[in-house]
Amino acid sequence: MAFEGLTDKLSAAFKRLRSKGRLTEADVKEAMREIRLALLEADVSYKVVKDFVKKVSERAVGSDVLESLTPAQMIVKIVNEELIALMGSENAKLTISSRPPTVVMLVGLQGAGKTTNGAKLAGLMKKQGKNPLLVACDVYRPAAIKQLEVVGSQLGIPVFQMGQGNPVDIAKAGVAHAKKEGFDMVFLDTAGRLHIDEALMEELSAIKAAVEPDEILLVVDAMTGQDAVNAATAFDQQLSIDGVMLTKLDGDARGGAALSVKAVTGKPIKFAGTGEKLDNIEAFHPERMASRILGMGDVLTLIEKAEAALDKKKAEELEQKLRKSKFTLQDFYDQLVQLKSMGSLTDILAMMPGMNAGALKNVNVDEKAMRHTEAIILSMTPHERENPGVINHSRKQRIASGAGVSVQEINNLLKQFEAMQKMMKQFTGPGASKKMKKLQKRGGFGGMGGMGGLGGFGGFGF
Repeated sequence: MAFEGLTDKLSAAFKRLRSKGRLTEADVKEAMREIRLALLEADVSYKVVKDFVKKVSERAVGSDVLESLTPAQMIVKIVNEELIALMGSENAKLTISSRPPTVVMLVGLQGAGKTTNGAKLAGLMKKQGKNPLLVACDVYRPAAIKQLEVVGSQLGIPVFQMGQGNPVDIAKAGVAHAKKEGFDMVFLDTAGRLHIDEALMEELSAIKAAVEPDEILLVVDAMTGQDAVNAATAFDQQLSIDGVMLTKLDGDARGGAALSVKAVTGKPIKFAGTGEKLDNIEAFHPERMASRILGMGDVLTLIEKAEAALDKKKAEELEQKLRKSKFTLQDFYDQLVQLKSMGSLTDILAMMPGMNAGALKNVNVDEKAMRHTEAIILSMTPHERENPGVINHSRKQRIASGAGVSVQEINNLLKQFEAMQKMMKQFTGPGASKKMKKLQKRGGFGGMGGMGGLGGFGGFGF
């Protein structure tokens, strides 16, 4: 998970501050030393760390902080504000041309995920009502054109290509084709190199001069830390980039690139690739990323993911069923599918306040059990899903054979589902509000007992 080490170290530093109550300048200095070490270990630029710690220290030793009733919280607030400022203060959007098509030139080194993430970005724009075209300008890397065609096909986005031709001519022809066919956005997938060289930069400069892109977006691997920042600096000096897309933020990214790029180049991070799936891309919001780094969750992004994934019509139908206590296995399966479309459960939990890396270590998220649950429900007939009570031993054997699981697993699922139905009846029938208040005093659904896992649904894998 991105920033895991940094989040843990910062959380530990703040915990020590909170345990002291009133703070002295010596306490603040010690905390700043720990923050400095944490940032350096996260591969943040030394100069960026030095400036950051200086700004925080100057604000943290003021009388309004040290004499506050909650000085530790004030320092967390200051660190949060400075982290946001470090990453650019607000979300920077793509430049959209007033005279379509908008031309976005994607550049970067090999291995950063430029082709796939460029296609993801085009897919994101398509969801926002745009009509994008992908143009294959990487004529050197084996199968680069085929890769772009494959991901373009999966996203339903056309790909313009001219084989192993001249990249400058392909870019010009691609833009002309977009104008002729009515595409309002063009994404140029240019060639990368294992390292920056003069030939690469000359070719990219020639493409820039030929098509005059509205946006030059540098794609960098978040896992490369300072190397990503060095690449950003070199590309910016040669091409004057407009922004950065960070990829592989779902991997073991220490955070250095995200925290250094804007401060070093002055160019904002605009998008972040957060997984391998073609919809795993999101706009980069500095305030949300700072919140994640400090272990305070990211509720806004979680809400956006939910709104994108959840079917409003199905949600309304489910609400009516719950009111009538008619929640079925088919309804439960539909909810599982929508939940899965939001990403992994671990990532979803990480966006909740207080669920930092340390807290998540104590949570058992069994993705395999979820897959087993899906397989079991899909192996049932529609009648069985609506009426689980009819599932006798012979039906269980048939379902187990179809799902590739044991009869015991089916028994466990049915017991869990029956308990879940009983619980829902308690909180949707008469006197539900009083019961909810009692439940909250007992610690929420986790206090129901006997069901384990998160929120009381451990048998379903979470």
